[in-house]
Amino acid sequence: MVNKLLSKDIENYGILKITKEGKNFIKKPYTIMLVKDHDYEGSEDDDPETMAAMGANKDGGADKTLFALLKDLRKTIAKQNGLPPFVIFQDPSLEDMAIQYPITKEEMTQIAGVGAGKAEKFGEPFIKLIKEYVEENEITRPNDMVVKSVVNNSALKIGIIQNIDKKIPLEDIAYGKGLEFDELLSEIESIVSSGTHLDINYYIEENVDIYHQEDILDYFHEAESDDVKKALEELGEDEYDEEEVRLMRIKFLSDVGN
Repeated sequence: MVNKLLSKDIENYGILKITKEGKNFIKKPYTIMLVKDHDYEGSEDDDPETMAAMGANKDGGADKTLFALLKDLRKTIAKQNGLPPFVIFQDPSLEDMAIQYPITKEEMTQIAGVGAGKAEKFGEPFIKLIKEYVEENEITRPNDMVVKSVVNNSALKIGIIQNIDKKIPLEDIAYGKGLEFDELLSEIESIVSSGTHLDINYYIEENVDIYHQEDILDYFHEAESDDVKKALEELGEDEYDEEEVRLMRIKFLSDVGN
């Protein structure tokens, strides 16, 4: 990021994106010198008890114990509802929960990929588990959470939702918003993953073969993951393309999860 090879999209859950300079670096890499972080004030922060109280792992990131508990809970809820686990919450959302320890619905909506609708529909048992885990382990929750600044991006998302409600072709929406089609799909995926229902059937019916629709939906009903590349490998890359799989994944997540 310092060398501008990556940029953080703070308006879209802090997603890292490769910049033009980054793409050039991939084609022609070069050496970059980095400075290793060092705590000059002593090793107090590395004390095992301190680390445990903060719910941290030695390699940083999510609380692995909590993450495993959340995955087990997701599996149970998915089985009870007859849904693939990823429809409940996707892995990045569980990882963020295991970092931020949300214990209210309001805090749950600040988790990556979790909107008000998703928090309301599936959030309660996860909040309960996290709250009990925090209390039992005397976890000191982070005070300085990463801000999920979606406010500035809300106008774009609202505009996309309104245009889809009007059944405007997605290519026209992308053009009107100054987006590439791939970028528009990413925005729609973000909206749906956060718990908002979108009806893109009007576009799918015109652009995706009816038999492909059925095959892709059948795949996601049985799949353990919503990974598009895995779906293409399973369905056959010669017959199906990434765009139609993404469109059908959006429909599936919206219809079944939201």
